[in-house]
Amino acid sequence: IQSDQTVKIKRTPFGFNLCVLVSSTVDLLIYQTLCYAHDDLDHIDVDHYLLKVCGQLCAPKCFPSLSTEKVVEKLTAAVLDLVELYCSTFNANFHTTPQSSRHTPAVRIVLVYSVLVIHKQSTTTHYVSLPPFYDLPHTPLFPFSLFLYSPHSPPPTLFLSSHISVFSYRVCFPIQINQLPRETQLTVTLYASALPPPGGAEEKGSKQRRSIEPLGWVTMPLFNFRHILTCGRKLLGLWPSTPGSKARSSSPNFSQPDSVILQVDFPTSSFEVLFSTPAPGEFCPQYDFSRLDQHSQRQLQDIFYSSLLSVSRLTPEDKRLLWEKRSFCQTESGALPLVLASAPRWEWACLPDIYALLRQWACLNHLDALGLLHATFPDQELRRTAVQWMDSISDPELLDFLPQLVQALKYECYLDCPLVRFLLRRAIGDVRIAHYLFWLLKDNLQDSQFSGRYQHLLAALLCCVGRGLREEFDRQSWLVSILAKVAQGVRDASPSGRQTVLREGLEEVKQFFSVNSSCRLPLNPGLLVKAINIKLCSYFNSNAVPLKLSFQNMDPRGDNINVIFKSGDDLRQDMLTLQIIRIMNKIWIQEGLDMRMVIFRCFSTGRGRGMVEMIPQAETLRKIQGEHGVTGSFKDRPLADWLQKHNPKEDEYEKAVENFIYSCAGCCVATYILGICDRHNDNIMLKTSGHMFHIDFGKFLGHAQMFGNIKRDRAPFVFTSDMAYVINGGDKPSSRFHDFVDLCCEAYNLIRKHTHLFLNLLGLMLSCGIPELSDLDDLKYVYDALRPHESEEDATMYFTRLIESSLGSVATKLNFFIHNLAQMKFASSEERPVLSFAPRVYTLKTDGLIRNLFVCQHIRTYSPSKGYMFVVKVDREGQQGSVLVQRSFEEFYELHNKLQLLFALTSLSLPPSPSLSQCDLIYTFFHPLQRDEKPGTVVNALQSKPAELCWPPVSGKVAGEVKLSITYKSDKLFIMVMHIRGLVSDGTDPDPYVKLYLLPDPQKTSKRKTKAARRTCNPTYNEMLVYDRIPRGDLQQRVIHLRVLGDGAFWENTLLGQAFIPLKTLTPGQCWADWHQLSMPSTESAR
Repeated sequence: IQSDQTVKIKRTPFGFNLCVLVSSTVDLLIYQTLCYAHDDLDHIDVDHYLLKVCGQLCAPKCFPSLSTEKVVEKLTAAVLDLVELYCSTFNANFHTTPQSSRHTPAVRIVLVYSVLVIHKQSTTTHYVSLPPFYDLPHTPLFPFSLFLYSPHSPPPTLFLSSHISVFSYRVCFPIQINQLPRETQLTVTLYASALPPPGGAEEKGSKQRRSIEPLGWVTMPLFNFRHILTCGRKLLGLWPSTPGSKARSSSPNFSQPDSVILQVDFPTSSFEVLFSTPAPGEFCPQYDFSRLDQHSQRQLQDIFYSSLLSVSRLTPEDKRLLWEKRSFCQTESGALPLVLASAPRWEWACLPDIYALLRQWACLNHLDALGLLHATFPDQELRRTAVQWMDSISDPELLDFLPQLVQALKYECYLDCPLVRFLLRRAIGDVRIAHYLFWLLKDNLQDSQFSGRYQHLLAALLCCVGRGLREEFDRQSWLVSILAKVAQGVRDASPSGRQTVLREGLEEVKQFFSVNSSCRLPLNPGLLVKAINIKLCSYFNSNAVPLKLSFQNMDPRGDNINVIFKSGDDLRQDMLTLQIIRIMNKIWIQEGLDMRMVIFRCFSTGRGRGMVEMIPQAETLRKIQGEHGVTGSFKDRPLADWLQKHNPKEDEYEKAVENFIYSCAGCCVATYILGICDRHNDNIMLKTSGHMFHIDFGKFLGHAQMFGNIKRDRAPFVFTSDMAYVINGGDKPSSRFHDFVDLCCEAYNLIRKHTHLFLNLLGLMLSCGIPELSDLDDLKYVYDALRPHESEEDATMYFTRLIESSLGSVATKLNFFIHNLAQMKFASSEERPVLSFAPRVYTLKTDGLIRNLFVCQHIRTYSPSKGYMFVVKVDREGQQGSVLVQRSFEEFYELHNKLQLLFALTSLSLPPSPSLSQCDLIYTFFHPLQRDEKPGTVVNALQSKPAELCWPPVSGKVAGEVKLSITYKSDKLFIMVMHIRGLVSDGTDPDPYVKLYLLPDPQKTSKRKTKAARRTCNPTYNEMLVYDRIPRGDLQQRVIHLRVLGDGAFWENTLLGQAFIPLKTLTPGQCWADWHQLSMPSTESAR
């Protein structure tokens, strides 16, 4: 303080700020202060007050004055204390005081520390500070984690200013230091209650109603990364208390300038307290699971299934049983996390037994090892073992799980850990891993709590990969920043000015490529581009207004690279959903089931922006259905007509239908398991090759889009009648629908076998900040969808009912129709109507002037539906002879509707005007198609193979086939009635159902039957019929008598076919699935 300063004072709600002369005496300072605190000093005795200077109390008579030397000496000591505090807080490698000269009291055996000062309290809100609450964070590994200290009254507090609170507060946890696990963390939360309004009387009872609010928290490890117990004075920056935060950083908050700083003193000692890792025990017994008694086996199996979702579901009795039987669980997949979570204690003395169990446990594969990287398991040796087990993973597989491993870094106690070293080592060895790791780390820099950790790791990565890759990352970051600015500008512009803004913005991208000869896209390091095609770039008329960008491929033989760039949308959820679907597809392929899935990439390059790969030769269902009018979503033929238009040859169309069946089944299974919602016909797409796929995953895990109080997604998944029309080859069920149901059920059961993998992948992402993936309730949706506790037969029946429910849902089509109406405002005036059956548009210029049209004849058609086909003779200028084309009544009707959209109704009258007769629709309609190459014949666009449409009776006896799945185990006979094909009818499709008898059965007590299917000769049931108490010795003498009956009126049921199936060849414990021939003995009726 300068000697020429004048006395200044500022009154705050908590006290006074004074600026005084250094030469002032203690009496004068106290007197000056009291002058501003009291109007009348006649009755005030100065001797009753003390002045605290630099931590020392000064009485008025003891120190007549403060000399400048004393002040400088005390100021110097305070500065040295501040520097020492800084060194201790930030782990500096130097100290102001030699270690030997410090005060070194005896080492305490319990955890003790003191809270002294809180700096930088909020000045905008008036609070009464309460003492911090202290807790050792609770995890299943630390059973002693209790709320140990909660005083009823706050300690004495002296407010020096509105920014500093001084506590004299000593905290003692009754825990011996040698019982602390190495990963123990101390959490301090600062609470406060609001002050009453200034100048107003506090209402009666308001003190009781006054709420206590958390101001902030801080977590710090009690042992540092060198495993040394924390000691000395520390500054801890508090993180603001925000609801919904899952992962908590173990680093103090010094990145935010307005963070509250807490000063804490830990006891010091004459030597360092080191946590030394104990060696594993010498012996841990191991027994086969089958040696347990049946009751214990069932108990453990139930625990394994019920605790797949989270180890927090383990009850004390579950933990006791798991730990007691741990020696029998070592061969069970996924049991290790549950056994470790059941360990009664994790203190130093118990670690050898736990590490011995870990060492002798069968080496987990890298998929199961992911479960040990959750926050539930902070033990360093345990995580080191998990990373060691993951070392066998190949680079392509590692790319599939890289986002989860980056999130798992939040659960590490220290930055220098085996997982960090593993990621850096693999990034050095593979440029793809380095590429995706760079962008994942860059995206996570937005997480304020962990940005410091990710910054250090990003710096280490850039240091390791070399200058060439660093320069490449700089170019990519530069390009992304330019595109983000362009996208934001287009989004903010008015609709009429967006095209101009886009063109101007893309000029900057063009300048970028004039400086840089090439650049790899963040979407995929294999995409190397050298320029942008401005003429081919545009934007989509949706809410986010994403950009459609076309880059020129660096490979001269390669096509242009088209991507979508989004700004304003969080693509992390889309990225996670596509990652899970990609892993599902790999599981199916590994099991020999190729679902023909369309896998495309989506990558977030920062919060609210990212790139999406564009799939060529694909259209949305809305546009396909729109070719049949605004009500096209209610019609059955749009998808089949569109596929026929792009696949005119019969073999091409059959291949497209096959692709559709497989990909549609895969989409049904994947979207149901992940609970993907907001499914309208603009985010489902179809390729000309028949592959169907979904896009835009803004809603998942059952978080449905709401229309007021009504859920828009009412069906389990999207499977509509126009999709079934493509599969069946018409509007009636065929045997191909059986194949579709079998594909769905098989794919569903294959994914169910990997339930723990998908729960681990999603569980590791709980802390990533995706709003719809934030707690165990979201994971529970996937757990419930996969139904891991059920058998394959039960799951097959369950998913068959889901298919029936989705196909029968009217809400899906209504949702499509409403979306069509909502999107009509986005339709461009430049869009012209096109014909659904024409592969492209033809004009007067391309085909020549039509001089004459003449309808030669009409032909009656019966397949796939009754109707008429008209043969038209077309004469053109400059063309020798006439051309015959064949068009159906429905196609003429479509032409009429499309012409109405272009011309007024009165202009369609005869004779036609030149603008009407020469329009593109007319010339496209009469342009020869593939089916017109053979004049006089009618090509059925949806005709299926004869063997699949009908199963005619052989020699007058065979009446179709039935597929059964038969299993015998535990004295029970399980018969699943799956499908029937080729039932013979009298012209009217029956309502068939199946009735079973287990012969011999003279009393007719073994009758079992299924539900009736409606109006079909090719029904699907997938219903399980069970016979109990069938001795194994009697099995070979039994015969299944199966009858297929038509559900008729007045209880009169018609026999459609029957079969006798002997069980003498059935092997107990094995599944016998096969088709069995139905026969028709004679005309018969049964009740």
